[in-house]
Amino acid sequence: SNYTTFCARMRRNILGAATQSYANLRSVIGSGAKNFSAAPGQLGPHKILAVPGPRQSSKAHLFGPVELFALDFFDRLWEQYRKRVSYVRTYEDVIQKHGATFVNDHIALRTIACQTPHLGISSISRIFEALGFQAAECYKFDDKHLSATYFQHPHPHFPKLFISELRSWELNQRSRGAIERSVASHKNLVPDSLLSDLMALRRGATPKPGLLEAALAPLQQLPWAPPELEDVKALNEESQYGAWVLVHGFNVNHFTALINSHGVAPLASIELTAAALAAEGVPMKREIEGGAGASLRQTATEAVVESVAVKDKGASASAPWTYAYFELAQRDPYRDADGTERRYEGFLSGQATSLFDMTRHK
Repeated sequence: SNYTTFCARMRRNILGAATQSYANLRSVIGSGAKNFSAAPGQLGPHKILAVPGPRQSSKAHLFGPVELFALDFFDRLWEQYRKRVSYVRTYEDVIQKHGATFVNDHIALRTIACQTPHLGISSISRIFEALGFQAAECYKFDDKHLSATYFQHPHPHFPKLFISELRSWELNQRSRGAIERSVASHKNLVPDSLLSDLMALRRGATPKPGLLEAALAPLQQLPWAPPELEDVKALNEESQYGAWVLVHGFNVNHFTALINSHGVAPLASIELTAAALAAEGVPMKREIEGGAGASLRQTATEAVVESVAVKDKGASASAPWTYAYFELAQRDPYRDADGTERRYEGFLSGQATSLFDMTRHK
């Protein structure tokens, strides 16, 4: 399709920059990345990229208003996420114990695609596109009725984005009805004025007061009224992904630790890191997606369970539901068509299929 061709072209355009060695990144961020939680006066794991240092490449820290805003944006998302996902704090303890470095490989976001109201990947991706991200590759998961797009920033050290959507029109009538009733109260949290103000940053403008909070709102607020629990359960029977979006909206689904960034022998592989977390009592996915030697290998903690707001026959209520997990990703070299060795920067559909299921409600 034209969309797939566009994504493939964009991926080729930016892949060279995105595959820059992360050995340089460890020099850029140094020990600062160990301070994951940004207390007053501290920098978070994304904003630390903007700090110049003696071992830093000459242009790595020359960020303009839009890059600095994006790094603040990611740190704010991270701060809320780590408060909600206790396993992240255990990972932080393990990293600090071994003197390792944390780098966020990618952030995953979920949406439901429908026409009335118009929702899907583009309903939130435009925030990131205004901040300089570009579509790099597209994926389909037909057995789950899902599509996804991987977005990459021109700066190779920025986290990737993996934004997916549920193709609601492919579901059965009962599931479609549950979605239609739930999203009928949708409120648009991404107005044109927000995108215009973000684009102004790319022209050197200073962020307007309240712009950061306005940009965060679509990813931190439920964009519709709490759904009926009966509808959530009905949709869950066909699509646990869809039920998740009904109760969490477009909140972050997971952040991802890049194993390659650790830089210490005890955490040098995905197996060692997963074992270290398990030894600290973190419940882990049983399998590692991708065998030894694969260009991409991934695993994750189990998802934490939260109390979510719902309606029970019209009355306000709450119910336990899975929220997010913390993912680990190891990216290894491969040889492209011309024989050049590169680090793999994309995603593999088979692995993502399994990881989607980590939020299955038990």
